[in-house]
Amino acid sequence: MKAIPLFLSLLILSCLNASVRSPNVVVILTDDQGWGDLSFNGNQNLSTPNIDRLGNEGLTLENFYVCHVCAPTRAEFLTGRYYPKTGVSGVSRGEGRLNVDETTIADVFKRSGYATGAFGKWHNGTQPPYHPNYRGFDEYYGFTSGHWGHYFSPPLDHNGQLVRGNGYVVDDFTDKALEFIETNQERPFFCYLPYNTPHSPMQIHDRFYDKFENANIEMRFQDPEREDLMMTRAALAMCENIDWNVGRVLSKLDQLDLTEDTIVLFFTDNGPNSYRWNGGMKGRKGAIDEGGVRSPFLIRWPQKIAAGSSIDTISGAIDLLPTLAELAGIDYTTRHPIDGRSLLPLIENPSASWEERSLLSIKRNQVSVRTQRFRLDSNGSLFDIENDRGQRRDVSNDNPEIVSTLKALADAHKKEMTKAFDTNRGRPFTVGYSSSTTLPARDGTKHGEIQRSVRSANNSFFTNWIRTEDSITWPADVVESGDYEVTVFYTCQAGDEGGEIQLSSGRVSTKGATVIKAFDPPFYDKSIERMPESHYWVKEFIPLSLGTLHLQAGEQTLELEATKIPGKAAIDVHSIQLVRQDS
Repeated sequence: MKAIPLFLSLLILSCLNASVRSPNVVVILTDDQGWGDLSFNGNQNLSTPNIDRLGNEGLTLENFYVCHVCAPTRAEFLTGRYYPKTGVSGVSRGEGRLNVDETTIADVFKRSGYATGAFGKWHNGTQPPYHPNYRGFDEYYGFTSGHWGHYFSPPLDHNGQLVRGNGYVVDDFTDKALEFIETNQERPFFCYLPYNTPHSPMQIHDRFYDKFENANIEMRFQDPEREDLMMTRAALAMCENIDWNVGRVLSKLDQLDLTEDTIVLFFTDNGPNSYRWNGGMKGRKGAIDEGGVRSPFLIRWPQKIAAGSSIDTISGAIDLLPTLAELAGIDYTTRHPIDGRSLLPLIENPSASWEERSLLSIKRNQVSVRTQRFRLDSNGSLFDIENDRGQRRDVSNDNPEIVSTLKALADAHKKEMTKAFDTNRGRPFTVGYSSSTTLPARDGTKHGEIQRSVRSANNSFFTNWIRTEDSITWPADVVESGDYEVTVFYTCQAGDEGGEIQLSSGRVSTKGATVIKAFDPPFYDKSIERMPESHYWVKEFIPLSLGTLHLQAGEQTLELEATKIPGKAAIDVHSIQLVRQDS
């Protein structure tokens, strides 16, 4: 046989390499859905065939851990780092913002030529440069807050612009993701679908709720008296809606002949948001016990992952950046060292040798440690999770050396993370990084008799502004000096016209404006709300120009004032917008 000429060998090799396509990646993350909210994990109260399909056709991580609440889990997924290191400390008032020097998983895939899109709940920063379009995502459609107050055609964010949603939010997010997939089918894409359900408000259309409205819930929380069955029914209906939308994604991949070329994974951001069946585990959302931080995790890639396989080794959200990057064969160099480890060796061979480690969970000053076998809880009790997933028997007296070792780990983690919390506490909100900046009521501070519309800042507005000595302030870091056109988004009851509103910073202020137009719209329809005592109240707001404010670069306090209130109240305030004027 004649040898193939070198130039021909190189040509053949080049053609072969050109034909190898990098895998697409679809990440589906749900909000407040527990490990037990899947039929795949044995819950017979509902049916989730499409999510189950991922497990049956792919791999399951049996001991996969996230954080106790939303924004921290998203931060760990996006960066591969324990969330306090990333600038995230909580879920409201700007506590969910990722530091601008963090490298995100979207940055990693984008620089390798991927189209990147996110569709749903972001919860890691609103104002640029924290907005998803500045964190590696070419396309964004959703909301950046911690939660949203209405799920049917609400106001949403499309690449930084306010738009009106189209129908039920999870269906709408999926529609936009399917468009993104179809548009980018000829190139590798990274599609992030952070759904916002079954987080409250418990709103779901009849198509999914009818099945559960009068259903007999057979599988219950281990202490049935603590379970609210109305909440359970609504949550299960919302989970079946999630499953339907996952099915739409899988069908689109099948239709476009992309299934073999696409990694699809599914996980949740914390434990269930109510006491309902969750495999008998202790804790729910907000807890750092098993039930609060164990998440389902299913991943499918027919090219590389054996169908029906599973891995018992502990893993977590911090592992996903290196794991997905290595699966895709791309570089994942980051500005800061990551805490996660690539799971690729275990995915390729679940029996591969693996150096044991511990995963740590922190909630304020409480730390819990999970090893392969044990969990040391935040009170210092030790549980043999392999044999006692419900944490019913404290075995610390039988294992004093293990307790001592894990307490030392917990103390060291607490010290390091507390330092990170302190570093990021009280950060102001960036103004002027882009041409337009919105500061919502969520990020403001009320003074005097002013009240929030609801107890949670995330989806609130300010109301009860009845005194001129009261005000609303926002801590701001103005990036660029200049003139900013200021608009307040307000409502005003008939008879309360004539109030005079201005925004100031130090000794400078806008010329202000008089509220001439009353605008008092009804609240969004809550008839579809499945829980009778919902605290969500959402309405429309309209703009009022307050004039131009000259701001110097640097940190300062922006103060919204009512210099005159001729009626019973001034205005209700949704947000202020500052638009930088060209010099």
